[in-house]
Amino acid sequence: MHSKRRPFVPFFLLLSFISFAAILIYSCHYSSPLPPSLSNTNSSPNPSKFKFVIKVLAYNRLAPLKRCLHSLSRAQYGSDRIDLHIHVDHFKQPESKNRSLIQEKIDSDHRILEFLDGFGWRNGEKQIMYKSENRGLQAQWIEAWWPQSNDEFVFVVEDDLELSPLFYQFLKKGIMTYYYDKSNYDPSIFGITLQRPRFVAGKHGNKIELDSDTRLILYQMVGTWGQLLFPKPWKEFRLWYNDHKAKDIKPLLQGMVTTGWYKKMGERIWTPWFIKFIHSRGYFNIYTNFGRERALSVSHRDAGVNYGKNAGPDSDLVMKKPIDFELFEMKPLGKLWWYNFCFKEVFPGRIVNRLNQLENVLKAVQNDKTVTLVSLYGTQESVVRNLICHFEKIGLQNYVLLGDDLELLHDLARRGHPVIYGNNLLAEEIGGTDFTKLTVVKGNLIRKFLELGYNIWLMDGNMVPVTNALPELFDQSFDFLARDDVELMFLRNSLNARKIWNDNFISNLAGKSKYSEKVSFVGLISKALEKDSHLKVGTLDESIVLVSLSTYNKDSTVNGRDSVVYWSGLSPVERELRKVDLWLLDEDSSCNAVVCQPQLKPS
Repeated sequence: MHSKRRPFVPFFLLLSFISFAAILIYSCHYSSPLPPSLSNTNSSPNPSKFKFVIKVLAYNRLAPLKRCLHSLSRAQYGSDRIDLHIHVDHFKQPESKNRSLIQEKIDSDHRILEFLDGFGWRNGEKQIMYKSENRGLQAQWIEAWWPQSNDEFVFVVEDDLELSPLFYQFLKKGIMTYYYDKSNYDPSIFGITLQRPRFVAGKHGNKIELDSDTRLILYQMVGTWGQLLFPKPWKEFRLWYNDHKAKDIKPLLQGMVTTGWYKKMGERIWTPWFIKFIHSRGYFNIYTNFGRERALSVSHRDAGVNYGKNAGPDSDLVMKKPIDFELFEMKPLGKLWWYNFCFKEVFPGRIVNRLNQLENVLKAVQNDKTVTLVSLYGTQESVVRNLICHFEKIGLQNYVLLGDDLELLHDLARRGHPVIYGNNLLAEEIGGTDFTKLTVVKGNLIRKFLELGYNIWLMDGNMVPVTNALPELFDQSFDFLARDDVELMFLRNSLNARKIWNDNFISNLAGKSKYSEKVSFVGLISKALEKDSHLKVGTLDESIVLVSLSTYNKDSTVNGRDSVVYWSGLSPVERELRKVDLWLLDEDSSCNAVVCQPQLKPS
C-alpha cells in the first residue's frame, strides 16, 4: 500500500525550475522524431480549436453495442460538439462453407447496421464505417485515427464498454489541465484512461494496490477500456508501428505479461505493439483511482477476441458525483505519482546543476548509505543506455549519472534516472585541461557525498556489472579500494575520509592532473593516498572480480562472486558485447526486457 508521500518533491521543484523547463524543451526534441511535414509543429495547441471525437469499435455483438451507445448518448456534453464514429468490422469468413452459418453472420451484420442507421446522435456528426472484410481488433485500433491537428483528441471505446454520464466532463477537465495548461504539460504523457489500474504488467499480473487518498497517477500501461489519446504521441506511434511492421520487427519485450499474450494471440491484439512503443519512448498514461473498484468506464468483458466467454463487469460504474471525494479535482502535475511497468515509483526531472541540489536527489535514489557515481564522459550514448539496462537487470538502484551531454542527460532525467550536469559544477575561474576540470568536478562531488554520509562507488561508463556488483561493503577492513588499471573505486564514509577529502586535497589532485599523462582519476587518488597512513587502503580484487571484456567468457563462472566486465580502447564495443550476451539494447535503443525488482521500503 502507498500511504507515505515523498516530502522532498515540492522543495526540489522550486530549486530546479529552470532545469525542468529545459527538460521539457529537450524532451520535446528527443521524443518527437517526426518529419516536419507530419509533426504539426506549425500550430501550437490552442484550446479554442479543441475537437473531441469518440471512436466506437464494434464487431458482431449487437446487445453490447446497444448498451455502449446508449451510455454514450446519456453522457453530459454541455453545448460541446462531439462527433461519433462507429467502426464496424466485417465478420470473419468461416472455414466451413456451411451456407446457413454464413447467412447467420450476414443477418447479424445487417441487424447491427440497421440499428446504427436508426441510432440518433444529437451532439455532433455520426459516421458509420463498415469494413468490406474482416480487419481484426489490431487494425481497428491502429487504423481508427490519424490526427488532423494538435487539438484533435480521440476517445476509443470497444463495444462491450459502458460509460459513466460524467466521463466526458472528466476527460475535458483532464485535457484542459494536463494538455493545454503549460504549467502541467509534459510531452511524456500520451493520454488519459478511464480504466482503473488493475494489474502490474511487469509482474505477471500482480494486483495493483493504491491508498485511498490517491486519485490520479501516471502509469506506463495503456488502458484499452476507455482510452483517450493525445494527438502527437499517437501519430508518433503510427509511424513507429509502420516502420516496425515493414521490417518484420516483433513487439517482444521480455518480462512483460503482454508479451505472453502476443505469443499466444499474435496479430489479433494491438496492445503489445503500443506497449513496446511506450517502453522505447518512456511515455506515461494518466489513470484514475476512485477506490472501491469504481471507474468512469466499465468493461463487461463480453465474449470476443479477448474473452472466450462472458466474464462480467470488471468495475462498478460511477453514475453520479460521489460524495466521498471531489471527482473533478485535478492536482498539479508536480504532485502526482509516476509509475513504470513494474509499478515502481519513478521520479522524472531529477537533474543536479548545483551541489546544494544533490541531497534532495540522493533521498530518492536509494535506501542504504552507498551510492554509485557513474561518469559518462567520453561514453557513447548507446553504451550508456546499455549500462542502465544492466543496472536494471541486477537491481542496482542507488546510482547517479554524471556527464556533459546535456541532451542525453535531460532525456535520462525525463525517464526517471538521476543525473548531474558536470559543466554547471565548475567555477568560471577553473582552467586547465578537460581532465583537470573533470578532476575538480569528481573531487567536489565525492566530498559532498561524504558530507551527506554516503559511501561511494565511482565508475566509468566503459564497464558493466554482470552480477550483483557494486554492493554495500560491510567489511570495515578497508576505507579505500581501487585498482590502478581500472577506473573503479570504493570509498567508505569515515571520519578519516572526511578529514582527508578537503579543499586542499582536491586542489592537489587538480594540480597533479595538469602534468599527468595517461593517468586516470582513480590512479591520481591511489598515488595521493600511498603515503597517507590514515586510510586503510586495499585492492578491488579482494571484494569483486574484475574481468577484461577481451577475455570474458559468458560460459565461465566467477564462483558466485560479484563481477564487473571492463574494457579500454575497444572498438566497436557493441559488437564485442553482443558476442558475450552483454548487449541488452533492442532496435529502438531501449532495454530488451522489463526487470522488476523487489520494492525497497523507505528508511
